[in-house]
Amino acid sequence: MPTSATYRPISCSFYDELEARATTGQACTLTYRTQPDTPPSTYHGTIQDLYLREKVEYLRLADGFELRFDALVAVDDKELRNYC
Repeated sequence: MPTSATYRPISCSFYDELEARATTGQACTLTYRTQPDTPPSTYHGTIQDLYLREKVEYLRLADGFELRFDALVAVDDKELRNYC
């Protein structure tokens, strides 16, 4: 995930997708990229928390896995690029 890159916020409507899953405790599949030119990876779990740390937004799954929002490609079948 982009750790040294400048943070790029995600769209509010995609944030709503993440928040809905966190609120309902619905398990989901996250698709993300650790680096811009690498193939995407997937991770399955339940979003426990959405939080801000040093002006960067993150999500934390129930098992402790953490991910920057701007590393996300999709959650379940919903791709970030389709949100504005």
